[in-house]
Amino acid sequence: MNTKVSFLTSKPFICIAAVVVCAALSGPVHAKDHEVTVKISVSTAGLDLTQPAGAREVYRRLRLAALTACGDGGRVDLEPVASVHGCYEKALGEAVRSAHQPQLSVVYLATHTIRNAATYGIEVPVRLATE
Repeated sequence: MNTKVSFLTSKPFICIAAVVVCAALSGPVHAKDHEVTVKISVSTAGLDLTQPAGAREVYRRLRLAALTACGDGGRVDLEPVASVHGCYEKALGEAVRSAHQPQLSVVYLATHTIRNAATYGIEVPVRLATE
């Protein structure tokens, strides 16, 4: 049982990220004998992802969206996923990877290891990889 999480904004790189995340998290959640896909849009409007503050805010929004999607998805009739933590980590990691934003990767690495980043294909900035 997984969720499909989509992170859409007006910026092209995040739109591409949405497609990749949808494909990566294609396993649906079961609800009352039928499958349901949970999609949550995350806006980057007015935020500059090349700046630490903007990247931190987008990361905060991605975390909240992943928690919601891997929890009840904002719906009371969804069965819970087998592992909320695993679903959350996968949704968050795939979203960060698909954004291809170095500053967002730096924010991710503040709470995750380089090994976690490698699991989801997140590119680690060279200066962090050597530390």
